[in-house]
Amino acid sequence: MLEPKKIRRRRQHRRRSSPKGKAQRGTRLAFGSAGLKAMTSGELTARQIEAARKAITHTVQRSGKIWIRIFPHTPVTKKAAEVPMGGGKGSPEYYAISIQRGVIVFEMDGVSEAVAREALRRAGHKLPVKTRVVFRHGRES
Repeated sequence: MLEPKKIRRRRQHRRRSSPKGKAQRGTRLAFGSAGLKAMTSGELTARQIEAARKAITHTVQRSGKIWIRIFPHTPVTKKAAEVPMGGGKGSPEYYAISIQRGVIVFEMDGVSEAVAREALRRAGHKLPVKTRVVFRHGRES
C-alpha cells in the first residue's frame, strides 16, 4: 500500500474543507493516452487507491503501463472505541489524500481504447468519488 517513507509530523490536520472547488493543477493527461478523472471532490485512502490499481492491473492482464498521479500523504488518526473525552489526539491509522474535482487519478498507455475504458471504469467503481474516463485528443486507435 502507498505510505510515505518518512513523515515530518505524526499527526496533521486533515483539511476536510479544502476539496471544495475545481482543481487548478493535475487536470490534464501528462503521461498516458487514457486517464481516470475525478468528477467530484473527496478523500481517497491508500486502500482505495490500491484496490483501484489492482482492478486496472487485473483487467489489462499486466500489459501496458499505469501511472498513479496522486499520493496519500496525510495521516488520519483514530481513537479506540469507548475512550473517554480528553487524552489527546489518537494514533495514526491510515493515510489519505484530499482531492478536488477535475484531478486525474490514474493514467495508462500501451493498450487499446476499449481495454483502457473497461479497466478505468472498473477502477472508478472502487473509489468513493464519481469518475470519468478521458482520452488524449488526436489519438490513433
